[in-house]
Amino acid sequence: MAEVRTEEAVLQESPHSRDYGRSQRFSTRYGRAVDAVLNYVVDPAAAAILLFEVCLLAVAVFARYVMHNALTWGDELAVVLFLWMTMLGATSAFRRDEHMRLSAVTSRLHPRAAEICDILNTVLIVIFTIELLIAVVWPSFIPETSSLGELLKSVFTGDFFASAYFGQEFTDLLPAMQIPRAIATGGIVFGVAMMLLIALCRLVESERALTLKIVAIVLAACVLVYLGRGLFHGLGNANLVLFFVVFVAVEIAIGMPIAFAFGIATLNYLGVVTDLPLSVIAGQMDQGMSNQVLLAVPLFVLLGLLIENAGISKRLIEAISAFCGHLRGGLNIVLVVAMFLVSGISGSKLADMAAVAPVLFPEMERRGYARSEMIALLSTSGAMAELIPPSLVLIIMGTVCNLSIQSLFTAGLLPAALASVALVIVSHWRSRGIDYLMVPRTPWAARGKALWVALPGLVLPFIIRYFVVEGIATATEVSTIGLIYTLIVGVFVYREFEWRRMYPMLRETARLTGAIMLIISMATAMGWALTQSGFAATLSEILSHASGGAPAFLALSIILFIVLGSVLEGVPAIVLFGPLLFPIAERVGVNEIHYAIVTLLAMSIGLFAPPFGVGYYGACAVGKCEPDAAALAILPYVLALLLSVIVIAAIPWISTGFL
Repeated sequence: MAEVRTEEAVLQESPHSRDYGRSQRFSTRYGRAVDAVLNYVVDPAAAAILLFEVCLLAVAVFARYVMHNALTWGDELAVVLFLWMTMLGATSAFRRDEHMRLSAVTSRLHPRAAEICDILNTVLIVIFTIELLIAVVWPSFIPETSSLGELLKSVFTGDFFASAYFGQEFTDLLPAMQIPRAIATGGIVFGVAMMLLIALCRLVESERALTLKIVAIVLAACVLVYLGRGLFHGLGNANLVLFFVVFVAVEIAIGMPIAFAFGIATLNYLGVVTDLPLSVIAGQMDQGMSNQVLLAVPLFVLLGLLIENAGISKRLIEAISAFCGHLRGGLNIVLVVAMFLVSGISGSKLADMAAVAPVLFPEMERRGYARSEMIALLSTSGAMAELIPPSLVLIIMGTVCNLSIQSLFTAGLLPAALASVALVIVSHWRSRGIDYLMVPRTPWAARGKALWVALPGLVLPFIIRYFVVEGIATATEVSTIGLIYTLIVGVFVYREFEWRRMYPMLRETARLTGAIMLIISMATAMGWALTQSGFAATLSEILSHASGGAPAFLALSIILFIVLGSVLEGVPAIVLFGPLLFPIAERVGVNEIHYAIVTLLAMSIGLFAPPFGVGYYGACAVGKCEPDAAALAILPYVLALLLSVIVIAAIPWISTGFL
């Protein structure tokens, strides 16, 4: 594991290093072999694919804008590579426990109870991955044969598997490249198989007696459920509550990664309640990860890492501080403005906060700012920043809900500015009477110099937003342009970027992308199952005829997304409930773009507020503060955001006035 320690040493000065993950050390021979494959094959392969994809997209941008000749095959190849990189990254993230999960419950359990939950999660993941692999390679029906011999012959010749999902993908050719789509789908098979191996190795490493007991209990429960399928058929729509509410809630509460909780619930629902083939899940996973717009996800994540390592974020903060750092509570303003400028580019709110906090917090603490107050403002600033383009949540929302990303980028700026002003007002009010260490006003000459030094980085967020908002380039294209620009600035202007950091950044990008995209793929399958069950139609009917019209619908949606944001994280909440609720919003007369902005800010409040918000605990980790210490300090800021979302909901012009 020396190589892993070397990577962490390289990134130790970079706050983007996700230290909260674990790199599993196996003691058995088989475990060490699997770990070696992950460390020396899977991780480098994911990084190499990502690097090649960046180069491919850069060539495509050059061909389109300079040579005026688009690469017809480039988009297909990019999607194929993206699917493989996503599954390899998801595998690496699973190895390091970096998949999104709710830890608020398990962190408060007795160590023995937490160990039981961990083993139970691993057992469920093993069963899920085995079932998913079988569903992909096993035919949905047994071929009709006249004898057992012919059946065995069909197995050896491959005809038996021809009707399986993976077998059918060999006959489906990609239009431009004319290669089987199974080459792309193979990434799903490989990734799921590797996660199965990791889970099995973890079980082997666990306490044997306890593991065997849990395995026996889970298998007995599976047998009972299978034998009692008829009882579930008689429950009707109550199965939706049982599988998609109770079952998912229990899994998330015991620390199951959210992506797997969605997948397990969907697989069980399809297998127990319906007669649909389980290969549907693989198809929906493929569909959820094959959208070309989502190619922007890893590019913006990598761009955020480059911005930090190129020294751009540090100079932006220094320039803002030169203008308002001398005011009473002025560094609070610097914090909010800095989050406004750098947020939305990295794809990770943790990365955004980590780019700002290490630069500002030492100086704030030296001047007498309370650590709890700093954490409270950092967390709520992260919530506000979800609205700022090029926020990946906006891109994902536009993709899954079939909305204009250009319109979403335009609509998010003014509401984000309103929420920022609300946070600044609260911070100024709370700064009264506090004896801060005041510093002299920065001379105008020094301000001009700081602004000039920061100018190369300052123009980047505006270039990105201008290109997308004006429709000059797609989100994927502009992220590629941003990568090239940032690399040039870091190497030739600031001269701070070190090439030895590139490989760890590529690995980190692949892991974060894999974690995000696995949630999207599983939530896509879960959303499809809910739609096929008739739940979407029923929900639409109920909400469409609810009293109160559009105002009541907006109020219910704000409450719903605050709750969803606190327990599901941002991406899964949008992917799962967005396609269900947005058609209803249109039916009751709510503008879809306006609804998107309102629900996104509401969801962010839940995501960054205690006691369950994952973003809040991320802010505490970045700012090195105990969560309990900032829990009360954050309340006025959360109320400011809540008031902001109410104002935005009541005045649609704030989000739609510039469309």
